[in-house]
Order: sequence, then C-alpha cells, then structure tokens
Amino acid sequence: MSTTQTRVALVTGGTRGIGASISQVLAAGGAKVVAVYNSHAESAEDYAKKAAADGLDIEVRHANVANPTDCQSVVEAVIRDHGRLDHLVNNAGIVRDRTAIKMQLLDWDQVIKTNLYGPFFLAKAALPHFIEQGFGRIVNISSFVGETGRIGQSNYAASKAGLFGLTKTLALETAGKGITVNCVIPGAIETEMSRKLPAEILQTVIDMVPMKKMGSPEDIAEAVQFLCSDKAGYITGALIPVTGGLLMM
Repeated sequence: MSTTQTRVALVTGGTRGIGASISQVLAAGGAKVVAVYNSHAESAEDYAKKAAADGLDIEVRHANVANPTDCQSVVEAVIRDHGRLDHLVNNAGIVRDRTAIKMQLLDWDQVIKTNLYGPFFLAKAALPHFIEQGFGRIVNISSFVGETGRIGQSNYAASKAGLFGLTKTLALETAGKGITVNCVIPGAIETEMSRKLPAEILQTVIDMVPMKKMGSPEDIAEAVQFLCSDKAGYITGALIPVTGGLLMM
C-alpha cells in the first residue's frame, strides 16, 4: 500500500475525552478522521468546528456502537464517502457502576453491548474491506480495570477484559493479511471525569501509580498513532499498558 495516500481512520467515542485526543493526534499525523458519537450532538458539532479551525481533517458522525446495523452502516458510509478505511479505533465506552449484588440486568447489558459488542460489530464490518485492501489497523481501547477488577464495576471490568481475548483472536485470524489488531490499556488518565473527583480520592489514585502522576489523554493517543503507523507493522495481538507502571503492582 502506498504511504502517499491519505489514511482514513474511524474513531468511536471520538469527540470527547481520550477519544477526542486520539482523533486529534491521528489527524495531526495526516489522517482523515471520522469521529463517531452517540450522544451530545451539539458538543460533537462544536468539536468538529474547532478541529477545522485548527486545521485538522475531522468529521463527526452519529452511530450507536451497541447496534450492529449502525456499525455496519457507519463503516459502509466511510468507505463510500472516502474510498477507503485504514484504521479502526474502538474507544467508545460507558460505565454503569453498582456492586454485583445490586446490579440490574440493564446495567450489565448496556455496558457489555457498548464496550464489547461494539468493537466486535465494527471489526466484523471493517475486516472484509481490510482484507480486500490488504491493509488495516484495529486498535481496541481497554482499561487497567480489565486486569485488576474494581469494586462496583463487574460489568465494566468484564467488558474490558473481554477486549483482551477479542484482540488476540482477531489478530490470529488476520495475521499475514496486512492487518494488525492491538489493544491499548489506559491507566489513571486525567479526564473531565477524573477532575471532578474529590481531592483525597484523586490522591489515592495517584498514590497507586508507581510514577506518582496521572497520565494524559495524549499519552493514549500517541500509543494509538504508533500502532496505526507503518512502523508498527510487525506488532499484532499486543496488549500495551499505558499506565505509569500501574500494572506492575
């Protein structure tokens, strides 16, 4: 595949938090980025306008990744409108926190469908194109909670741990076809949500990290960009922690 062609990236949850940084870093690296959102349409449009003002080629599209029809449709639309798809970044995720004994079936279903079914639906939609094209990058965004567990997050931890197995299996199934499938594992990352935590809780989180600091969304985005690049062509099936050493504990 010629490296002179503009790569096209689809980033789910790509207009807020870590996803917004991933979209920006990929676009700054020269990719055409389609950032998918499911809610907060007004803020998504504002994000696209700001990106355009900054000279970044990012467009936004609505899709519910928990819906297989939406996943198929958004992949087909990107290929139709841009002639190709090169990078799929499965970043969209939600939380519905309750201890297992109090968790409702709906809490479990919504998290599993968004965080685990979504990446499967999108990969299934994108893989035939990647195989025909002879090139593709899939990067799944998991969480250190998938490795460690966390009280009140049995649904979230299960969904993020499930991405480990999905990543490795897809990597095995596509090895030798010009496709790589990898997983980035964020640790304690400074986001809008973490900034709302009480100071004492935030300090407890920081104390868990060997580097004694929070990571930034850009730390995750830079790892994703590398995995999408030609330089990472011999890396597949990898689970890459970006945690400040948290998973060494």
